This record gives sequence, C-alpha cells and structure tokens, in this order.
Amino acid sequence: MSATRTTANKGRGIDLQRLAQDFRGLDPNDPGLWPAAPQVAVYLAVLVLTVAAFWWFDWQDQALTLEARRAEETQLRDSWVAKKRQAVNLEEYRRQLEEIDRQFGALLKQLPNRAEMDSLLSDINQAGLGRGLQFELFKPGADVVKEFYAEMPIEVRLSGGYHDLGEFVSDVASMPRVVTLNDVGLTADKDGILKMDAKATTYRYLDEEELARQRQAAQAAKKGNK
Repeated sequence: MSATRTTANKGRGIDLQRLAQDFRGLDPNDPGLWPAAPQVAVYLAVLVLTVAAFWWFDWQDQALTLEARRAEETQLRDSWVAKKRQAVNLEEYRRQLEEIDRQFGALLKQLPNRAEMDSLLSDINQAGLGRGLQFELFKPGADVVKEFYAEMPIEVRLSGGYHDLGEFVSDVASMPRVVTLNDVGLTADKDGILKMDAKATTYRYLDEEELARQRQAAQAAKKGNK
C-alpha cells in the first residue's frame, strides 16, 4: 500500500512540473507552437477580457436601459390599474361628487350674503337683550376676505347673570347662520355681576362682484410672480 501511495504522489508531482515547464520559454512570436496548457490559458484570458469589454462598453448600458424600461412598465401597469378602477367606479364617484356638492350647498346656505349681514348682527344683539343682558360693547370689525367667503369679527362685552350668559351662548350656537365665539373671558364685579368679553365671528359668502375681484387679484399675483 505504501509503495502505491509513493508512486501516485510522484505521478502528481511530475504532472505539476510538466505543467510549469509548459509555461517556460514560450516564444511570443510563434504561439502556434506553444503547448496545449498555455494556449488554453490564453484563450480563456482573451475570452474573459472580451466579455468584460463588451459588458463595460455595451452590455452595461443595455442592462441599465432594460432595468429602466422594466420600472417604467411597472409604473404604467400600476397607472393603468388605477385608471381602470376609476373607470369601473365612475358612477360611484359621480354620486359622491353630487353628494359633496349638495352638502356644500347646504353649508353655503348657512352663510348670509352681504345684504343679510345687518339682520344677522341684529339677531346677535337681540339674543343678548332677550336674556336680560346689557351690552357694554358691540363693535363689528372689518371683513377678512378668504377664497369664497368673508369673516366679520365682532368684539362684544356683556354683563349679567351666569345662567343668562350661558343661555346667550347657547342661543348664538343654535342660530341658523354660522356664528362662533372665541377668546371668551369672564370677570365678576363687587356686586357679583359677571362680565363676558368675547370675539364673535360670523361668516358670509362673497357675491359675484367680490369673487370677480378675487379672481383678478389671483391672476395679477401669478403674473407678478412670473
């Protein structure tokens, strides 16, 4: 057994020596006469360099383009699916839009127009007087114009009993027109009479003339930004 192993090891050593010998003394001017091992090594090196050159100068760009096209395809497919869903649910979207328009119209009706503001201010004043409160201040401010409506702040100061003031606040909240009370403060004098300072805010929608001015101002602002 030991003799056999020794012979095998010598055989392997001789093969490695021969392989190393094949790579010595090669004539670069006549590679056709090279042994098989150097020729195969050169062919493999040329193949690897050729593949690397194609990858660097051509295939890499093609791979990036392919990846971009795949991403674009995925995006277009998602967009198509979303549009298909919208098309399938088009009637439901229309119904929801009509419901939103109806609700918006109902809310808009709670806003008075410019001609009705005097009546609304009188209603607020009568709400306080009807509860036996004394107005020490009732001062409407300038309109704050928004996109399609305007706010009118009103500074008020009333004096009276606790329950009467609470009923006044409840009356204002239950008005058919939208009126809010903010910055409410209560103080009591030496006789126990309460004084309430607050800023009431009511709202009105803009008429066609005011909306036209709003649109003109918006267009002028866009031109100014350009």
